Amino acid sequence: MRRTRKAFAAELRRQPTEAERRLWQVLRARQLHGLKFRREHGLERYIVDFACPEARLIVELDGGQHADRAARDAARTQVLESKGYTVLRFWNNDVLENLEGVVEVIEAAVPARAPK
Repeated sequence: MRRTRKAFAAELRRQPTEAERRLWQVLRARQLHGLKFRREHGLERYIVDFACPEARLIVELDGGQHADRAARDAARTQVLESKGYTVLRFWNNDVLENLEGVVEVIEAAVPARAPK
């Protein structure tokens, strides 16, 4: 039986990576500029790691498996950007080793994308 996208997203929320867990602690509960971020959120035909529809911003965390999927990730980013989203991509190691730097990049993107 094939699982639905909604069920798959729920499964991903129940089993986050350590990098996702750490970044979520910063993004959750409107802690970043008062914006609501969603995790493992369905957009178009994809499930994105973190999305803020209000600011049209997506944050994706990539592990080692993404090194072999660069073309696929680029196509995914192109589709999401064509829908008006800004897509920020970080390696899991960036989050684990430099969370403050990752958050600074996200904060820099938010004011530019947030509604006036």
